[in-house]
Amino acid sequence: MPAKKGQKFKHYPESLKVEAVGLFIEDGWCYRKIAEHLEINDKNRVKVWVRKYRTEGQAAFEDRRGDPHKAETEQERELRRLQLEVDVLKKWLQILNREGCRIDMSSSTNLSINKP
Repeated sequence: MPAKKGQKFKHYPESLKVEAVGLFIEDGWCYRKIAEHLEINDKNRVKVWVRKYRTEGQAAFEDRRGDPHKAETEQERELRRLQLEVDVLKKWLQILNREGCRIDMSSSTNLSINKP
């Protein structure tokens, strides 16, 4: 059954997944019995965990919600902000040049705009 918009899925902790896989592999329990014992809504979920464990090992159960590689660093945010500032200043300079203004940039603290 496909997911519905706004549907919430139950999240099972890594420790429960490891226990479920252990019960199947080491103790020989069936999927249904594991699901009932650990109060897992779907026995097929245990089947998926066992399959993932066999292909990926313990790393299969790490919580990967969200993308930690996508997290923007403070330095990247500052760089993006400064780039936006530069873009705005370039646009402002184009507008002033179109209007025929001369900009005196000799002083870094005081900019003066002179109209002809």
